[in-house]
This record gives sequence, structure tokens and C-alpha cells, in this order.
Amino acid sequence: MSKVDEGSAARRAGRAVLMGPETDKEFMPLGSFEIRRRVLLARLTAALRDDVQRYIGMPAGRILLKRWLSGKRGARFIERHGLPRHNLEEYLGAPALTLHIDPRTLIRNVAFLPRKVEKRPSSMAFIWDGHWDLRRDDLRLGSRYRFISDIDEHRDQLERTERFQELAACIEQGRPWSSHQKGILLDTPEKIKSYLRVYIGYLDDMAAKGYVADVTRDDLGVAISREGRILKINRGLHRLAMAQRLGLPRVPVRVRAVHRIWWDQITEGASGQLALERLCQALGQCVAEQKAGTLDSAPSDFPSEGFWPLPRRAD
Repeated sequence: MSKVDEGSAARRAGRAVLMGPETDKEFMPLGSFEIRRRVLLARLTAALRDDVQRYIGMPAGRILLKRWLSGKRGARFIERHGLPRHNLEEYLGAPALTLHIDPRTLIRNVAFLPRKVEKRPSSMAFIWDGHWDLRRDDLRLGSRYRFISDIDEHRDQLERTERFQELAACIEQGRPWSSHQKGILLDTPEKIKSYLRVYIGYLDDMAAKGYVADVTRDDLGVAISREGRILKINRGLHRLAMAQRLGLPRVPVRVRAVHRIWWDQITEGASGQLALERLCQALGQCVAEQKAGTLDSAPSDFPSEGFWPLPRRAD
């Protein structure tokens, strides 16, 4: 190595590697200086988004929710626009919106259409309009459950997994996979294996301790359909797949949104505090949706009996 190369390597080694805004400490050894700029941009974007929500979104939402709760002028308008979700969660508290269900019953995920095809419900609203609940993916056939099952079955030969082969192909093509949200770059086969071992570690830890909600970055978010059925949405699909693979008896899921039709049905025209009391009571009767959606492009409808492996616990 030339003196110029040695000096360059020393400077790079002396500069801290940034981790992304959505990473966990287990991924830190996979951080890379090469994607530092993209990671920095992701961190700045996340910080800006958080600040806007903290200093603008939340205060404004509190005013709107208070106005709706008191039935003041504009209350119906606020409800028609979905109610401010974050403030409703703050007001009710986590327990009121948390359900505990068998993870193997939660097999339907909302299949949102591309944004250019159909406008999606706002993640800032608690009440959602539209046909989103009629399009569903089957999580038993999804990429996350396939991924978790694959690395679990080939944990001693990770190079045989589908994900390893996909990531290795990216290296061969000169385009190693990276994530600026996590701040990692998988540019060697050993890094790919280390990446996969992180998920095996998560799986084994869940087998030993069960589902520990306090150590997760996000809750398992769900939405309630027009029929009062539970559908999976947003993040936590890897953790749900692990719980399903292991056969955990119960996991907590957090209700993030409800369909307008169901809301109108269970509130029976009530508003404010009475409507929220009826909401909380009705949530306790909700069960996970098992059937395919009427608007599914490729509906799958088969029983789960015989599909899952035997429940597993650590020795």
C-alpha cells in the first residue's frame, strides 16, 4: 500500500461511521463510511420530521382533538377528516389501543395500491375512508415469513438461503445492497452472513424470552376493517413472522386506524368522549381477518392447519 493509500485509509478509519435513524445496535458492525452522505441525509430528514411533529403537529392536533371532545363548532368537520391519530393515541394511552392476539391468526396485510394509482389514507388520521381494507396480502406467503423460515432452516449454511444469494448477486453485479435508513453496506459475503445472523439472534432471543414489546423500535401496527376485523399494516412484519414461526401464544398489536364504516357503526352517531368509550369497548371484540379481500388481485384462501411448524421454545 502506498503512503497516499495508507494516509487515506487512516483518515477514513479515524472518522466515525454514521448509523441510520432506523438501525439497532446489532447492525453497527455493518456500518460503512462509503454511504455516510446518504445516511446523514436520512438522519437529518428523520430529525426534521420528528421536530415538525413535536413542535407543530402535536400542538395543533391537541387543539383539534380538544375541540372535538368538547363538541365545539367544527367538531364534525374534524371527525370527517379522520381525527388526529397521534393525539388520540396520546389521549387514550397505549393500553386502550393494544390488543393481544395469536400471531398465527394475523395472516392478512393491507395491500395498498401505488400512490400514483390511488390516494392512500393519511397516516396522520385515525379514521380511514376508502377501499383499502378490501385489498389484502397473505402473510403466510409473504417475503418476510419466507425469509425468516429460510434463515432458520439454513442457519448453519446461510449461503444456501434465498436472501444470501440475492445479496451476493448484487455484489457480483457491482451494486452491493445498502440501507441508508440502517446505515449498513453489505459489500462482502461475510457481511451478508453477519446481517442474516442478526435476524437469527432476534429469533432465538424471542424464543427464549417471548415477545418483549419494550425492546422493539415500533409496535405491531394494525387497522380495523369495515367489518371489524384486524388487518396488519406498516412496520413490524419481520417480528410478526418470527412470532408466527415460533408459535408464540400471544403478541400485542396496536390499533393505528379504523375504517369509517366500522367507526360509524360502533359509535352510533355519538361524538367526543362517548364515541371513544364505545370505540374502546368494541375493539375488545375484534378478531383477525382470515379471508382474502374482495379486491385481491391474486386471492389465496386456504386453511392454516398444517401450514405452521410446531411451536418452539428454547431449551
